[in-house]
Amino acid sequence: MKNRLFAVAAVFLVSVSCARAVEDLEPVYVDVDSPMVAAFIDEMVSKHDFDHAGLRSVLGKAEIKASIIKKISTPAERTLSWAEYRKIFITRERINAGATFWRDNREMLERISKETGVSIEMIVGIIGVETYYGRITGNDRVLDALATLAFDYPKRAKFFRNELVQFLLLVREEGIDATTPVGSYAGAMGRPQFMPSSFRAYAVDATGDGKRDIWNNWADVAGSVANYFLAHGWRPGEEVTAQATLSGNWSGPVPKPKNTLTASDTIESLSRKGVVFATDLCADSKGELLTYEGPDGAEHWVGFHNFFVITKYNRSVMYALAAYQLGQEIAPRVAADVG
Repeated sequence: MKNRLFAVAAVFLVSVSCARAVEDLEPVYVDVDSPMVAAFIDEMVSKHDFDHAGLRSVLGKAEIKASIIKKISTPAERTLSWAEYRKIFITRERINAGATFWRDNREMLERISKETGVSIEMIVGIIGVETYYGRITGNDRVLDALATLAFDYPKRAKFFRNELVQFLLLVREEGIDATTPVGSYAGAMGRPQFMPSSFRAYAVDATGDGKRDIWNNWADVAGSVANYFLAHGWRPGEEVTAQATLSGNWSGPVPKPKNTLTASDTIESLSRKGVVFATDLCADSKGELLTYEGPDGAEHWVGFHNFFVITKYNRSVMYALAAYQLGQEIAPRVAADVG
């Protein structure tokens, strides 16, 4: 009898667990009647002339997803060393894919680079790191991602609420169904992974067909990436970064990996401090000593102005170095083919 009771109890617990598992899988949608969401809707109506009922309907279709909050809480830039991070992006397969992409789109890339002054290496490096040349563009609906982070992630709610505003304006301007675009867990869209505010500010129609299609049109993708860099101060022809060593004259503290996003020093000052590196830039040009945790210990680099333009695309010095190095690895492959 006792064993039978245990058996019944076990079956009951399994049943409850299964029921809970099913409940956990049930989608949870935005509560459009909650004070926070209702206030957001009212603001969109008053400031941007949205239809109240229509916007309630759209937001009511947005799913709040715990998986999105989990992903944004542990981004690779915060959890991986440079050695681990680099292994993700600088691979033989991704370099080969980048070379193929360059070859297949050579004329278009050369035209956009000539028009903007942004190197093909940089354009190709960014697209390769962002989406592996269109292979990995994200699996979350942009509406779900932005609604989840705007209304259920207090830590950065203000930022993502603005991105949700920008997204709703974007889909209205571009004539897109708000429930259609798919992107990253943070709401980044298309092959260049533009946030909605970046799309509205920097996406371009590089083919003259009247559309800014960063999902399917490679010319629009490359043109938009180049325009983003240009708008953030890219200097054509200037160096990006140089690997460095610390000489015996270095007397400062032991450099540690740090996500420094601005150049506060100069070429001349760094050299005087004992940082050894090669550059053709002027002595008074800005530069910053950067330290990374590489596979064989500390790596030192000096980031110049254009390096920190890359960090405007993604606020990470590991991202910037990976995008730069990927482009630099791809370029010789393409040049060898031409030769």
